[in-house]
Amino acid sequence: MAAVSSLVLQRALTDRADPDLRRLPGRVELLLRSVDAPPRLGAHLRVVHDVACELVAWVRTNYAAVAVNPDAVLFGAATHDIGKVIHPEELSAPGSAHEQDGYRLLLEHGVGAELARFARTHASWSEVGVGVDDLLVSLADKIWKGKRVPELEQLIVQRLAAADGSEPWQAFMVLDDELTRIAAAADRRLAFQANYPTTT
Repeated sequence: MAAVSSLVLQRALTDRADPDLRRLPGRVELLLRSVDAPPRLGAHLRVVHDVACELVAWVRTNYAAVAVNPDAVLFGAATHDIGKVIHPEELSAPGSAHEQDGYRLLLEHGVGAELARFARTHASWSEVGVGVDDLLVSLADKIWKGKRVPELEQLIVQRLAAADGSEPWQAFMVLDDELTRIAAAADRRLAFQANYPTTT
């Protein structure tokens, strides 16, 4: 049974998809295999990571003055929900227990605190000390399925406008266009994720 589960996880991590999805970083794929991640989790992390790649590229093209650490954002997007290995019920129902436990799980597997933090911060964007990298991971975790969160988007708009001296409304209009473009493929991403089971 473990071999079947492993094969299904492998498919979630590597299958061609519509839209075409990037693969997770090799380090993350190995980690997901080592913790016997549910295939649905692998698929979810893959779609969020892919959207984070788009967001990072967009910020670097349109707001070069924003200090973004692309490697951190992409690792964070690829691992943000890893705590759902411990709390698989949160793959199909609301819950936040996976956040702190995901952080601990990453630390136990040799991930430094500066990267493991995204497991904790991806749903806590209004807390003090949350940086633009954290906000981008949070945004990717919402917009992949077409969900718009005004409070989160406003925090990002403030960072963008402050970085290049534009008016917040201008930054919002540019961000809104990009989020609308990304959200257009939400149904296809949801269909890809739904192809994989929530249990190992």
